[in-house]
This record gives sequence, structure tokens and C-alpha cells, in this order.
Amino acid sequence: MPNALATLTLALWPVVTVVLFLKLPPGRAVIATLLIGYLFLPEPPAGFDFPLVPPLTKHTIPALSALVMWLWLYGHQKNFLPRSPVTNGLFLLFIFSPIATTILNTEPVEWGQFQIQGMGLRDALAIVIQQVLLIIPFLLARRFLATAEDQRDLMYAFMIGGVIYALPMLIEIRLSPQLNFWIYGYYQHDFIQTIRFGGFRPMVFLYHGIWAAFFLLMAILSAYALWRTEKTKRNWILLIIAVALTGVLILAKSLGAWLFAAVLIPVVLFIGSRWQMRLAVCIATFAVAYPALKGVDLVPQDRLLEFAERIDPARAQSLGFRFGNENQLLERASEKPFFGWGNYDRNQIMNPATGEIETVTDGRWVILIGQFGWLGFLAEFGLLVLPIFMLWRETRYRTPDSYSLLIVPMSLILAVNVFDMLPNATLTPLTWLMAGALTGYAETLKTTRYTYPTEDRLQWKPVL
Repeated sequence: MPNALATLTLALWPVVTVVLFLKLPPGRAVIATLLIGYLFLPEPPAGFDFPLVPPLTKHTIPALSALVMWLWLYGHQKNFLPRSPVTNGLFLLFIFSPIATTILNTEPVEWGQFQIQGMGLRDALAIVIQQVLLIIPFLLARRFLATAEDQRDLMYAFMIGGVIYALPMLIEIRLSPQLNFWIYGYYQHDFIQTIRFGGFRPMVFLYHGIWAAFFLLMAILSAYALWRTEKTKRNWILLIIAVALTGVLILAKSLGAWLFAAVLIPVVLFIGSRWQMRLAVCIATFAVAYPALKGVDLVPQDRLLEFAERIDPARAQSLGFRFGNENQLLERASEKPFFGWGNYDRNQIMNPATGEIETVTDGRWVILIGQFGWLGFLAEFGLLVLPIFMLWRETRYRTPDSYSLLIVPMSLILAVNVFDMLPNATLTPLTWLMAGALTGYAETLKTTRYTYPTEDRLQWKPVL
């Protein structure tokens, strides 16, 4: 169980947020509040569980604190919601579709002699509040991180965060993941999952080693992108940082992050911005289409398992387990395809003889489809990938020197994060932060597009 220090740090974080907003420009204050909170505050079960609202944890307390400061300091300013009608439609669907989910799931689910309770008005209210808390980083980033300078600050923040996190990760690689236990008094995940390839996979203060490795990947790609785009005399420092962090990632023993790094580092270093954006669009498209492809048996599961078997038989076994669970959960979700089964493990399969849950939900997509249906899935994944398509549309008609080149690797990082939500539930406040920042910048580009004379706009052609 979390100790008193874990509770105290969460309770004091609103005070830290106030100080950050009073000392820093609003964009940097948002970045610092969410990034530092994500990296160093204790994971659930540490949090505050008040009546009628979802638990307040490290994923919601920093965002809620930043929202209060936004309303206090800048509440008189307009521009609260996105300008795009499509984005606003997805936004409303994301927040309010769980009400329909609740209405359609008031009856209990029976498995033999066992029963799972139905949902009620209190559940609808709690889920709507939960959705609002989840999307706050998106709204903050869209409002305060919408310029080229903000994109640069965000990439530097990821890189600096990776540098700071590298040391505790190295400590846990050597001594095993103990920092969260030593400081906050508990292990945030099953310790057996930290053992990989004859050593340890670090977690530090994040939920799982996969989360820690993926954040380090974000820091690495940010460092390489900054090295490629920054024109300073000390540019070589960025390259040294990128290479050093790559070495730490190799030691972190996370196969998924290794594969992403092997593909994306050469892309960021050697591929032009236009082709990087096209790759981001392709990855995002596949991530959104994957559940449908899975549903019609177009995902080559056997070939993927054979490939994983050649790399590591244990990983192949884990992948096969995931595929099997996905198939069962998709079949279960097909009984309530539009709005899902709701909470309380109603979307899972229970053994009618023992009352034990037999399925495991790893990927974020299968969790969403099971709980909130296809509409819930499209709302969340749509909000995350839509800015990539918006930026692709805007940059197609511009030369690379007319927009911030850093939005391209950031779009790539976001696309890969959404792709990683297929095997894992790696949705974090940083995911929403990137999506919101890119949405804001895409809106800015769209506005400037219409400042050109009409005859010039009519002559625009896609830049190849």
C-alpha cells in the first residue's frame, strides 16, 4: 500500500502547479506540471477516492490543477474549444457517449450462478467526469502549445525528462526496480514482469517497464529531431544526448521500444519531413483501422507469431496470448457493438463455475470497444489521430520552411504512441498533450492559409 509520502506528494501537487504557473509562461507551466507529475508522482493505487467522482491520481491531479490555474489566470480569454467541427463532434462524443452506455447497461450480467451488477445514474456521472479529466491535457495543450516555439519547448522537455530519467533507470537496471518501493512504499506492478533477458526492465515511478521504455523512446526521437533541426554551435550536445539515451534504451530490455527505435531513428535522421509525415499518416490510419481488420480476419496473426518466435519464444507466447484474448473480447463486444458493456468487468468473460474473470484486456483499443463500443473507440482514437491528418493536409500545400519542422517528428511520435495502444494501454497525459499541441498548431496553419490572396490560393498545388 502507498505510504504517507505518496499521499502527501499528490496532495501538495496543486501547490506546485500554482508556483509553476506564477513563475513560468503558461505553455511551459502546462508542460512542467503534466510532465513532472507524470514522471515522478506515485502511480495508482496512490490517490484520493471521493464519493461520486473517479479516483484522483497522478494522471488527473496535475491536469485538474493546471485547468484551475488556466481559469484563474486566463479564464477571461475565449478560444476554449477546438475550432474544427469534426474535432468538437468527437470531443462531445468522447465525453457524453458513456451516458448512452449506462442507459443500455442497467441490467445485471449473469454467468451461471454469478452475477455482475448493472450500471446506474451514479456510474454515468462518474464516467463523464472521468472523460473530462482525461481530456483536460488536450484542451490545455491546444490553448497554450499551439505555436512553433511551443512545439520546440515540448520536444526539449521530453528530451530533458529523458536525461533526468536515465539515471534512475540505470539504477533499476542494475539493482532491479526498487525506487517506487523505497520512496512510496509499494510496487506499482507485478515484479515478475520486470525480469527480461536475464536482467531487469526499469519502471522508476511509472506503471510498467513498457511505459518507461516508451517515454525514453519519445525523449530519444525528440533529441535526434532537435539535433537535425537546430542550427546552433553546440548542436553536437544534442547528438551526444540522443546517442547516450539510445544506449540506455538498449539496456532497458523492452522489445517493443527496441523495434520502434530501430525503425524510427533512421526515419527521423535521414528521411525528409514530407515522407515522415506520410509515414505518420500511414501508422495512424493502421492504428484506427486495426480493430476492423481484426474483426474481418485480415490481420496476419500467424505470420506475426512466427516472426516473434524467431526473436524470442517467450515474447511469441505472450503475443499469442494477447491475440487469443482479443478474439474472445471482440466476440463479446459484438453483442453490444455501438456503446459497449460499461464498467465492472461486464465486457469480460467470466467462468460460470468459479466466478473468475478468464480474459485479460491489454490493448487500449479492446478496452474501449468492450466498455464503450465502437463509438467510444472512434471518439478517443479519432481525437488522437485527427491532428496528424489535419497537419498532413496543411503541410501538403506548403514548403518545409513555411512551418515548424518539429511538428513532423512530433506527429510521428504521436502516431507511434497510438499504434502502441494496440498491444498496450499506453495512453498517458503526454499522449493527450501531443495531440492537443498538434491540433492547436494545425488550426493556426489553417488560419494563415486563408490570409493569402485568393488568386494565390487558387494556384496552390501539393508539394511532392
